[in-house]
Amino acid sequence: MAMQTERIPARRRRLGDRLAVLGEREFTWFFLGYTTSLIGSSMAPVAVAFAVLDGEGGPGGAGGGGGTALGWVMAARILPVVLVLLAGGVIADRLGSRRVMLGSDLLRGLVQALFAGLLAAGHAPVWAMVVLVALWGVGEGLFMPAFGAIVPDLVRRKELMADANTLLGLARSVSTVVGPAAAGLVTAAWGPATVLLADAVTYGVGAFALAGLRLPVRAAGGEESMIRDVRAGWSEFVSRPWLWITTVQMGLFNLLVWAPFLVLGPLLSQRDLGGARAWGLVMGVYGAGAVLSGLLMLGRAPARPLAVASAAALAWALPSGALAAGAGLPWVAAGALVAGAGSAVCGTLYNTTLQKWVPVELLGRMTAFGVLGAFALGPLGLAAAGPLAGRFGADTVLLVGAVWQLAAGAVVLAVPAVRNRRWEEGPDS
Repeated sequence: MAMQTERIPARRRRLGDRLAVLGEREFTWFFLGYTTSLIGSSMAPVAVAFAVLDGEGGPGGAGGGGGTALGWVMAARILPVVLVLLAGGVIADRLGSRRVMLGSDLLRGLVQALFAGLLAAGHAPVWAMVVLVALWGVGEGLFMPAFGAIVPDLVRRKELMADANTLLGLARSVSTVVGPAAAGLVTAAWGPATVLLADAVTYGVGAFALAGLRLPVRAAGGEESMIRDVRAGWSEFVSRPWLWITTVQMGLFNLLVWAPFLVLGPLLSQRDLGGARAWGLVMGVYGAGAVLSGLLMLGRAPARPLAVASAAALAWALPSGALAAGAGLPWVAAGALVAGAGSAVCGTLYNTTLQKWVPVELLGRMTAFGVLGAFALGPLGLAAAGPLAGRFGADTVLLVGAVWQLAAGAVVLAVPAVRNRRWEEGPDS
């Protein structure tokens, strides 16, 4: 019977069955709070950018720093995330995900409330913005590993875990479309301070939801030093070929494919497709593809989830390849639509695989290593895309990325540990 239960998600189900995960009280409670905070979080970067560029902080070195100041502020958010990730994974495994996420939401909510207050008072110099967004980044670095580890505790019926990840991914996709658009309207009407205050409130909603969860009580770790915990986590990470191979693939994807696409896509759009409006359409269609794919993924859990996730990642080659080939806007948009759909499938199934086959006491650290490995090379790709395009041509850089994505995907799918891992298999020991 248990085997049959595991196989049910692989078949198409009625809508009510696909949404059965919303009958799980803890998941639904968390989902509502997380979605609310996601929308606020996706609004905040727009407000921060305009606070810096428009000089919302007032005179005397406040705001108005132009592109250089904005670069400092953006870097100040990203760097702490990278530095804190591994510690966040250890802390989540020691204290439990809920506690860490609750503390992270409270920290980020306080930061955004203070940021909004400084902007409203006209006393937000660039150095203060840098400090505040760095604290914001610390909160995010603590939140990410804990988030990856909490999902198994939210869903009692483990066959619904894929649906849980699908809905969480769908919330992220929707927020990337809704949040920036709403932030632009609110910032134009009432200023960045209002957006940041709203973000602080949404973090409060997320913290309230976390505080109301009734999760299994797990024994706290901490007998070893944090450094030993990191080393132990690393040993567990590299002992799983399917995990470190897919992490390396994602890290090189961000370096060679996604970062050049984000930098050179607007350049080629300006040159060949019609400018900012065309690029906005491409990115909007990408988000729409992720949303539609997320809806279609509900109620489905393929027999070989990691193989399907790796195959779906091949779709990322399409928009880069279309741009490199000089295709028209409809073809580039079509490629972005398929890539967005592939991103949702890949993210959902990868997270489900991680949560199903990694023991819960290791999930925080495994998530931290995975996120760090996937995104550590991204900033290098962003910085190098322009100079490489200047030397070899933007078309060539994007074409190399597209070919790489196809070749790397084929190699990963050829690895038995990736291709043959089945849904019915038990967790790794």
